[in-house]
Amino acid sequence: MKELDRLRKSIDNIDDEIIALLNRRSKFVIEVGSIKRTQKSKFYKPDREQQILERLTSQNKGHFPNDALKVIYREILSASVSLEEPLKVTCLGPLATFTHLAALRHFGSSSAFVPVDSIKKVFENVETGKAEYGVVPIENSNEGVVSYTLDMFMDSDLQVVAEVILEVSHNLLSRQTNIAKIKKIYSHPQAFAQCRGWLESNMPGVPAKEATSTAKAAELASREKDTAAIASEIAARIYDLNIIERNIQDSRRNITRFLVISKEFPHRTGNDKTSVMFSIKHKPGSLYEVLLPFKRAKINLTKIESRPSKRKAWEYIFFVDMEGHIEDKKIKKAIDSLKDNCLYLKILGSYPQGKIQ
Repeated sequence: MKELDRLRKSIDNIDDEIIALLNRRSKFVIEVGSIKRTQKSKFYKPDREQQILERLTSQNKGHFPNDALKVIYREILSASVSLEEPLKVTCLGPLATFTHLAALRHFGSSSAFVPVDSIKKVFENVETGKAEYGVVPIENSNEGVVSYTLDMFMDSDLQVVAEVILEVSHNLLSRQTNIAKIKKIYSHPQAFAQCRGWLESNMPGVPAKEATSTAKAAELASREKDTAAIASEIAARIYDLNIIERNIQDSRRNITRFLVISKEFPHRTGNDKTSVMFSIKHKPGSLYEVLLPFKRAKINLTKIESRPSKRKAWEYIFFVDMEGHIEDKKIKKAIDSLKDNCLYLKILGSYPQGKIQ
């Protein structure tokens, strides 16, 4: 017992040191904020945060896991930004949606979250200055692209400043504890699609009712006795629901990618991704001619997606993601070469590449 007490005392002493160092760090943060305010500089720098996290994880040679270290420092960085100036982040709501969860993972819980009921309103909030940043879903590993998000970029001047890649886990939530008593299920269409196989095997014939989000589904289920929702674990906590069944998604590897949008343009970090959109001339081989410069420059295209332009029949808009930053010479040269073969070209942003969280 004496040895155990000694070890616990050592841990307590280290905790005291951590608190003292965090408060010492906070003093420097406040000074930095004062200088930024004088220079009218941005308080939040996503490229700077990325550099901090990469530096810390590369220096971590001990037993403490890097994934946990990132979570802790994300909260430290979030609290530090709030000391300088509260950061407003808008996302698809209500709170406890997977988009909100992605925003939490990226910005930390000290940010001021502004939930809205549509992707369009996320864009509008950032465009009008009601929030500095917005978070929107862009694609799922099983169900593909979120078309409405792509459509919004066609008429918006906002930039993509970061991406959040989240491993999504769907759960069956209810006030009930017995699955046999469930008479109706609420969820977002994407969640229903991702759990289709499980629902057919375990709840055949139970009506599926669409909700504007998984969190809204949880809110509805919290009001009705014999109703369930497919939503996140955080939604169960917020809306005081039981988790009847965990991880009901059909794929064990269910990944959703989210984009962070803003009016700014991040600087190069050395591990970046660039997104562009364009339409091409309606002639044989035009797409080949557009993509050829990327092949010659050995630029890796990580995504290519086409959508009807909705402005002219049979005209398509292509969305392309590539590895690299627009400030990289070969990226800039390849994109410049697109102009001769494109009717329309728009750079959506260059931003740090995300990792699965």
